[in-house]
Amino acid sequence: MTAPLPHVPSGATPAYLPALRADVVRGLTAVPKSLPPKWLYDGPGSDLFEEITGLPEYYATRTEQALLTQIGADIAAHTGARSLIEMGSGSSHKTRSLLDGLARTVTTYVPVDVSGDALGPAAAAVATAYPKVEVRPREADFTDPLHLDGLDGPRLVMLLGGTIGNLLPDERDRFLRSLASRLTPYDRLLVGVHLVTDPQVITAAYNDAAGVTAAFNKGILHRINRELDADFDPEAFAHVACWDADNEWIEMRLRARRAQTVYLGDPGVVVRFAAGEDLLTEVSAKFRPERLAAEADAAGLELQMFWTDPDNLVALALIAPALRTAPAS
Repeated sequence: MTAPLPHVPSGATPAYLPALRADVVRGLTAVPKSLPPKWLYDGPGSDLFEEITGLPEYYATRTEQALLTQIGADIAAHTGARSLIEMGSGSSHKTRSLLDGLARTVTTYVPVDVSGDALGPAAAAVATAYPKVEVRPREADFTDPLHLDGLDGPRLVMLLGGTIGNLLPDERDRFLRSLASRLTPYDRLLVGVHLVTDPQVITAAYNDAAGVTAAFNKGILHRINRELDADFDPEAFAHVACWDADNEWIEMRLRARRAQTVYLGDPGVVVRFAAGEDLLTEVSAKFRPERLAAEADAAGLELQMFWTDPDNLVALALIAPALRTAPAS
C-alpha cells in the first residue's frame, strides 16, 4: 500500500520553484558559475539517468546492485530495521534487493526524492511488489532536515548510488551532523560510495560514447528554459567531465562554445558567458575507506561495517551514532 503524493493542479506553481529560481540566479551570477546537481533530476533528467545506469561505461549502478543482493541478509542481521528511509530514492530499483533481505522485519518504506515525476511511479512499483510494506513517499530534497517521527524503530536510513559524493566536503559535514542528531542509538545509516580507482575508468563513466551523459548534463538548461522562461541554446554548450586528482572527484561542466547572453524571464536576469567559460553542474567525489571513516567520526558517527565488490569499485558502509564517553569531571 502506498500513500499518494499531493495532487498538483494543472498550471499550478510547483512548490520547489522558488528554490530553483533562487539557486539558478545565485549560481549563474556567481564567479565561477555553478548550479546544484539536484536540479538535473526532473522527469526527463531522471529518465536519462536511468538510461545512464545501464550503459557499459557506467559500472557503479550494476556493481552496487550486485553487492546489495549479496549482503542484504547481513544488513538485515545487523540492523533489524522496521522502517526503511531512502534519500534520493530515484527509481528505487536497487532498494528491492535490500527489501528482499529485510522482508521479515520492514513494515514501512519511505522513499524521499526531489523529483515527484520519478517518485510516484517508483513508490507505486515498490508497493505492488511488497504488498505487506506500507510505502510513504516524500517529495523533498534529501539534504533537508530528516523527519523520522511516526516511524517504528529500529530505522535504517539509506543514501545509495554514490549520491553523498555529489555534496562538497562542507555540505557532507552538515548533512552527516544533521543525520547524527536525529538517529537513536538503535538506528543505522547505509551509505553507498564510489571508490577511488583508475581515473580512466572513472572518467569514461561520465563521457559515454552514446552521449547520454552529455544530454543529461544539458538537460538542466532545458529545465531552466522551461521553468524560468529562459532562452539558453543548449547546443551552444559542450559537455565536459574531468578528473580532479587533488580532490579525488569528477567535475561535470557545461562549457560555452562561444560568447553569449542568456535572459531569464523569471525573474528577469541577464547572464553573460564568455567563450570557453564553464558552468559547474555536478561534483562526484570518490572515496577511500579512511576518508569516509574520518568524515563520519567528525560528524558524531561511527563506521561499523564496510563491504566492497571484488574489484573495489564501490562500497556500502553501515554507519551508527557514535557512543561518546563523557569526560570525567
